Amino acid sequence: MILKIEQNRKTILDLLLNKAALKQNIAEDTEKVFLEFKETIKTELDALRKVMKDERVRLSCKDIGKYEKHAYIGSDVLVFHLHNNVFRLPDDNPLWGTEYFKQNEANGYFGIIYIYNFLAESFVQSRVHDQGYLIGRIFMNHEGHFFVEGRGQLGILFRDVENMKLTKDAVKLIIQMSFVFAIEFDLLIPPYEFVSELTVAEMQAISNNLQLQTGKRLGFKMNAEDKDFF
Repeated sequence: MILKIEQNRKTILDLLLNKAALKQNIAEDTEKVFLEFKETIKTELDALRKVMKDERVRLSCKDIGKYEKHAYIGSDVLVFHLHNNVFRLPDDNPLWGTEYFKQNEANGYFGIIYIYNFLAESFVQSRVHDQGYLIGRIFMNHEGHFFVEGRGQLGILFRDVENMKLTKDAVKLIIQMSFVFAIEFDLLIPPYEFVSELTVAEMQAISNNLQLQTGKRLGFKMNAEDKDFF
């Protein structure tokens, strides 16, 4: 019985050293990288503001606590959000079949930064029912290697996790491409049937608060079946 207890204690210590400590290291490293994202967002917007003379075009940013940054660019706001947990790739992910992940299981644990796209007016006017869309998420492991799942170029250029590290230049490029995607991702007119009937209460809400639910694209959703998804 005593021998079994000692074996269990050793197993627990091994798990704490090899998994709990690993996750803590990844979480701390991802926080540092997210700080780099926050600083680079401001730098990029400042650079754009110097040459954009039209004051109607929004170019600003706002810190929302430690784990969130809002970047207002034109009619859009991009929400960069750091998840404060560390995740392991699912067993059925094809990356486990590559040599990089076969040689060290620790390579398959990641911190994640999410990028969401909303209409700027949704935040400015507190339209709490408006929809935002996930346009990308950045995965970084204990070696600083990363890949991006996302829409458009975000989901195409950043797939070589074995050879890519999340450097300052990579952070800058991800932010710039997020800006481009948001600006090009147009607001579409909703189907006529969607807005053809209103209750009195809904009409009053529109008049008083301009809160008719709005999204950049009705029916848009990002999932594993999207062809642009990693």
